Amino acid sequence: MAYPANYRYTREHEWIVLDGNIGSIGITDYAQNSLGDIVYVDVPKVGEPVTANATFGSVESVKAVSDLYSPVTGTVTATNEELKSSPDKINEAPHDTWIIKVELADPAQFNVLLDAAAYEAFISEETGS
Repeated sequence: MAYPANYRYTREHEWIVLDGNIGSIGITDYAQNSLGDIVYVDVPKVGEPVTANATFGSVESVKAVSDLYSPVTGTVTATNEELKSSPDKINEAPHDTWIIKVELADPAQFNVLLDAAAYEAFISEETGS
C-alpha cells in the first residue's frame, strides 16, 4: 500500500495529516496489518492534552493491546465516535480513518516527523524486506 505523501509518520506507526493547525491522527496500514482485527479503541476525551511521543490511548485487536503515541503536542478537539461501534474501520481503511483530532501547540512539530519515503524506508529496515 502506498503511504499518502501529504501525511507525516512516527516510528511507532501513527500518521498525522494537517488541516490548518488541526491534525488528524490515525495508525498506518503497517500497524493495522500487524495488529490484526481491531476490536476496541480507547481514546482521550475532547479537551484533554496530548504530548508528543507519549501515549494517548490504545488499540485492542484479536492479537494484542497496543499503545497509541501522539506525534505532536496539543489539545484533543475531536474523537472518532464511529470507532466505538465499528473499530474495524481502521482495518478497512487505515489511512482514511482518523482516531483523534488535535489542535497543535507547535505546528513546526509536523515537519520533523517522517515523510512517506522515510517511513517506508523505516518499515523496510524493521522488517528486513
